[in-house]
Amino acid sequence: MAASGTLNAVTTVQVGSQVSGQVAEILADFNTQVKKDQVIARIDAQSFELRVNQARADVDAARSAVAVAESSLAAQKAELGRVKVNLADAERDLNRKKALVEKKFISAAELEKATAMVDAMREQLKAVEAQVRVNDSQISSAQAAVKQRQALLKQAQVDLERTIIRAPVNGTVILRNIDAGQTVAASLQAPVLFTIAQDLRDMQVEAAIDEADVGRLRTGMQASFTVDAFPRRNFSGEIRQIRKSPVNVQNVISYTVVISAANPDQALLPGMTANVRVVTDSRDNVLKVPNAALRYRPAAGRLWVLEGGKPVAVAVKVGLSDGSSTEILEGLKEGDEVVLGGGDAPAKKGGPAGPRMF
Repeated sequence: MAASGTLNAVTTVQVGSQVSGQVAEILADFNTQVKKDQVIARIDAQSFELRVNQARADVDAARSAVAVAESSLAAQKAELGRVKVNLADAERDLNRKKALVEKKFISAAELEKATAMVDAMREQLKAVEAQVRVNDSQISSAQAAVKQRQALLKQAQVDLERTIIRAPVNGTVILRNIDAGQTVAASLQAPVLFTIAQDLRDMQVEAAIDEADVGRLRTGMQASFTVDAFPRRNFSGEIRQIRKSPVNVQNVISYTVVISAANPDQALLPGMTANVRVVTDSRDNVLKVPNAALRYRPAAGRLWVLEGGKPVAVAVKVGLSDGSSTEILEGLKEGDEVVLGGGDAPAKKGGPAGPRMF
């Protein structure tokens, strides 16, 4: 079975930018060997540094607000203690005056005044306790604001770190889409800055197989292919995957078959066109004839052999075919002359052209 496909690296990673800005520096080019986390480009970080500084100032301001709220709470707690002491003193004074009124040492007006004082101190205690609760809430709100500002600071720091473009894997840069000074805009989709092939020593061929032939393929079958750059060199591999997603090109359905391609000397390059042959079945020591002999059918659907200079129809049983020759299982013997079709000899007037033998 013959097909054509394209050579690609097994793993290809597109490196993009998650932030927008002007490219300040390019540290990798085509064919550059890179290591994981190696810096390959930088985006101008000035505006991102300013955002980090602003976020840090906001965190400091939020922490100051927490300190102010805590000081206010401490003052209110002190006031709460003072009010409690005054209330206790007023209650003792009220109890003394009640005893004196019973003995008629003081007037009832003095008792009423002491009672009013106790009621006033109790109301003041409630007000101070309410203020303490308010200050507690203010502290909680201020602490939440600190956490929010810290989160914004971390986001600004992450954006600043993202201005440094690093290689995500070990590999070779096979595509560079940017130049120094160019502006990249990361909006709905991250722009692709580099394409890195992880390992060019292990490649694969993605071949398009017609739907009529894909049923004969199985994972693990051996395959061979050639490329135009090395026409006299055969490369071998095996089928790794038969993708079940159909490809429709002008109403012609095909399926992508992935074939391994070892490339230890890195002679194969991504994007090369591969002419693939897959052996779906084989026979040894068999009789075969050209397919043209089976197409020569002047009368019935048979194969024709030459006997005494004349074509004679012979019924045969055919087997495997590779597109140019076909296996003959029964009906012929080795050495028989088989008619392929009309020859170059001039035909008689009104008659067919002479046959060609094999």
